[in-house]
Amino acid sequence: MEMKEELIAVCGMNCRICVGYFGYTMSGKKRKHTCPGCRISDKICAFVKKRCKKTLKKEVNYCFECKDFPCEILEKLDKNYRKKYNMSTIENLSFIKQYGIEKFLKSQEEKYRCNECGAVVCVHTDGCYECGNVGI
Repeated sequence: MEMKEELIAVCGMNCRICVGYFGYTMSGKKRKHTCPGCRISDKICAFVKKRCKKTLKKEVNYCFECKDFPCEILEKLDKNYRKKYNMSTIENLSFIKQYGIEKFLKSQEEKYRCNECGAVVCVHTDGCYECGNVGI
């Protein structure tokens, strides 16, 4: 169960707990390819990166480095994630800013650990793909 700095997206999303990283779609179908993470693939994030010139041009490493933090784009993403998945990208970024990436990664390991097998739990499905435990 390894959380890595390179799997924390500019918006504060932990790609390690994302359904795409596990290799599934939101509908539960197996993907042809798993997503390696936003930073690793250097993909254009549908939520923040393609709408923000500073992240697109790599002027900031995390959104909290921007003078406009939290911007309207990030606030919209955060609102959806709070409502649907009980997770806040803004809280994640604020935690990283205040305590550093290492403490954040440690907190994520604890928060998203399966109670049954110890593997990583998906934030989108609230389930463990290792043992099938759901609603953790």
